[in-house]
Amino acid sequence: MKRRLDPSPAFFPVILSIVLCFPAISCQETQRPFDVCGARVQCGAITVEYPFWGLNRPAYCGHPGFQLTCPSNVPLLNFESLNYRVLRSDTSTQTITIARNDLRENICPRFLYNTSYNSTLFNGDNFDQRNVSLYYNCNSSIGVILLGTNYRFTCNVNESQSDSYFIRTDQLIPSVASSLDQCQNRIDVPVNQSSATRLATGIATTDDLRSGLTAGFQLQWTANINECDRCIRSNGQCGSNSTSPDVFACYCANGNFSLTCNDTNEGGGSSSKKSVSTIVAVVGAILAAIGIGIGIFVCRQRRKRIAIRELSPSHTETKAILTTVSNYQVNNNQVNSGSSNFTSSIPSYPSSKTSNDFGKSSYFGAQVFSYEELEVATDNFNNSRELGDGGFGAVYYGKLIDGREVAVKRLYENNFKRVEQFMNEVEILTKLNHENLVKLYGCSSKHSKELLLVYEYIPNGTVADHLHGKLSTSTSAPISWPLRLNIAIETAEALAYLHNSDVIHRDVKTTNILLDKTFKVKVADFGLSRLFPNDATHVSTAPQGTPGYVDPEYYQCYQLTDKSDVYSFGVVLIELLSSLMAVDTSRHRLDINLANMAVVKIQNHLLGELVDKSVGFESDGVVRRMMTLVAELAFRCLQQEKDLRPTMKEVVEVLRGIQNDEMNAQKLEVVDIVVDDGGRLKDC
Repeated sequence: MKRRLDPSPAFFPVILSIVLCFPAISCQETQRPFDVCGARVQCGAITVEYPFWGLNRPAYCGHPGFQLTCPSNVPLLNFESLNYRVLRSDTSTQTITIARNDLRENICPRFLYNTSYNSTLFNGDNFDQRNVSLYYNCNSSIGVILLGTNYRFTCNVNESQSDSYFIRTDQLIPSVASSLDQCQNRIDVPVNQSSATRLATGIATTDDLRSGLTAGFQLQWTANINECDRCIRSNGQCGSNSTSPDVFACYCANGNFSLTCNDTNEGGGSSSKKSVSTIVAVVGAILAAIGIGIGIFVCRQRRKRIAIRELSPSHTETKAILTTVSNYQVNNNQVNSGSSNFTSSIPSYPSSKTSNDFGKSSYFGAQVFSYEELEVATDNFNNSRELGDGGFGAVYYGKLIDGREVAVKRLYENNFKRVEQFMNEVEILTKLNHENLVKLYGCSSKHSKELLLVYEYIPNGTVADHLHGKLSTSTSAPISWPLRLNIAIETAEALAYLHNSDVIHRDVKTTNILLDKTFKVKVADFGLSRLFPNDATHVSTAPQGTPGYVDPEYYQCYQLTDKSDVYSFGVVLIELLSSLMAVDTSRHRLDINLANMAVVKIQNHLLGELVDKSVGFESDGVVRRMMTLVAELAFRCLQQEKDLRPTMKEVVEVLRGIQNDEMNAQKLEVVDIVVDDGGRLKDC
């Protein structure tokens, strides 16, 4: 006989308690939070809205991390013990523009703090800001030599005047940074992108610095954005729970405290004109009906489960049946197909390491690797496998499961700007095919927790390593002149190919020129590259690149052309001639910049004071002749005005001519190219 199950007696008291408690909830005084949080409060030009609170807005009308004070009608936010002046606020985009209050009037504050803010409250992308480094209490001679007088300002420290300096943080190169570390204090302060661009021109002044600090920078808050949007669309007011301030609350006209005002579980959306008693009665009846329905449904389900158990075989019987069926399938497959084909009847589930997982996915034709595979390939990005460290990320040696040796570039930050550079490099490299360009095997997904690029592994280091780096020790012989000339030719051919493909590299330097075991050139690092429109003479863009290699006309006019790469290549030629670094603060202050030193030496017929004599300049007449001709070409590439520089195609032709000895009969004396107006650039 089947058991008859009635709804659980304990279920009805629950329903009754809900109905009885509901009037108490509904009759609470709930008008005040809705009215107070809906009222607009002004501080200066800022309207105080969620997530901000303060003044006449209680804490439950905002988020705990956004308390606003208003001394002298100036809106101030406090983050990490620092006051920031709120210049603008836009709730439609969840952005605020703020500026350090202590640096607005005085760039020499009494107490020095780095700018910091809670990353859990704000978007980490920081899409419209760059850091500026302020160095205080410095040795004046070092700062002037490194940065110039424009970047100097005077501060009163410990009742004595001392020199201080500023520089955009991403323009710091290791040699300059190590020298400036002699200053007693340093702080980093964000400025907006337009201010950062002015500060990177090379002619910036302390007035530009003050203007940038006053203009502030932009942040995007992330505190309960989605919850607040839903609450407002339901005609509610955003706030926080008075007992748990970190918990979001939506205040509604009918007094509910739910995520939205039309949440039926909270009884929201009812007309405020109805009486409380009518609302309680209707909602109570609905809840009671729902509760009874749930109880009946649960009971019926329990009956079905009991009936199934009574009619089903025991666990042992079931196991025996399944075993019999399995054995039958095995034997049947062996008879029909042969034992060797038995596995074909089993579903195939590809592992995370098979090509099914990532091989079929691609960006612009480049294979997409899983993060886990690259983590294994690099031994969890072991420091012992680090090959180098550049401006955008570290590079690690790795070995894929298919045996390929790779170099994995691990970008420092996964934010909007980094993703843009990441996709830029993938798109450009997959479109290019040249024997002197590094080959891209693939990349991680742009949605991966880290952005990774996978290149062919080039085992013989960079040109910089061999000229003046870790592979240029006294125990190893310097690379010969014929080899250096061949490096110059292959690099020039790669750049000429890029320009013919409407691509500008923008970061040509010896650390981006890799060498394989046979010293064949592989030009790398296209993170700063950009496609060049076919119908354009230049592209207007904020200067980017490495100090010592950047085209001075690009710095002044913000006009990027293929001649910008020509200038950088001219610096590479001088490095090949001299074995000296592009920037070296240990040299005489007039010779810190290698390009400037080279132009002066060549103009004054002092090439012997510039070249690396260990490659045969003095002992071999043929080498001397070729080095002289290459110096003349470098001089042309380093002209201040881009129109005076040759194209990369012309550079290739000249270098090939020198290598083939076609130019040896020409006049060897270096031609003086006079630069008007003391070397100043023409108007843009």
